[in-house]
Amino acid sequence: MAVEVVYRSSRDLERLFMDKAEADRHDKMLELAELLAEVLQKAVPSLTEQQVEEAGIYMAKNRDVFAKAFKSQPDALSELLNAPVEVVEQAEPVEAIEAAEPTKPAKAAKTPK
Repeated sequence: MAVEVVYRSSRDLERLFMDKAEADRHDKMLELAELLAEVLQKAVPSLTEQQVEEAGIYMAKNRDVFAKAFKSQPDALSELLNAPVEVVEQAEPVEAIEAAEPTKPAKAAKTPK
């Protein structure tokens, strides 16, 4: 019987990863998206919670492009304008993600020798 180690994102309990580093990157992206959403909500109060969440996730996923644009390379944004539109997955509300407790990867049962 084969044993696989999987990692679960502590901010997105539905997603499983085969690599701890990938799960950590996903968590950091979601953390950045959450902070971006808070800033956007404060800057533009008329946006809905879903709109700021989707915008935050989009910006966090494309942070390298935005970083180049903010570092005096506004042409970098043309990369996003020419790319196909990515539909943001319907995410859980931020409150639900924050309320969820982080989980550790499940340990595999040892097989007798």
